[in-house]
Amino acid sequence: QVQLVESGGGLVQAGGSLRLSCAASGSIFRIDNMGWYRQAPGKQREWVALITSGGSTNYADSAKGRFTVSRDNAKNTVNLQMNSLKPEDTAVYYCYLDQIPPIGGSRRYWGQGTQVTVSS
Repeated sequence: QVQLVESGGGLVQAGGSLRLSCAASGSIFRIDNMGWYRQAPGKQREWVALITSGGSTNYADSAKGRFTVSRDNAKNTVNLQMNSLKPEDTAVYYCYLDQIPPIGGSRRYWGQGTQVTVSS
């Protein structure tokens, strides 16, 4: 099993910044993509950003130009730097990783979520 622990959420004013971090531990073999989703109250979970094992990144349109995803492969961590935050960024943010085990197909693991609240 793989455990993901997030940190860094909180309350911030519009225009401010927050940095989310996520650390993976447990039975880690080969990690493929890592990234973030978010879920606002009353809405479906939506993808925010991902970073491949090679460092390539991709972002949802809502995150482009404001959020930056990074990872440390040696420490099995993924981060999300969020700048110019807006009230509509308010959500629970979930990190994830896709692990490729020695046998079988890729499996996705999730963090427990961290609350981000942006006040206007």
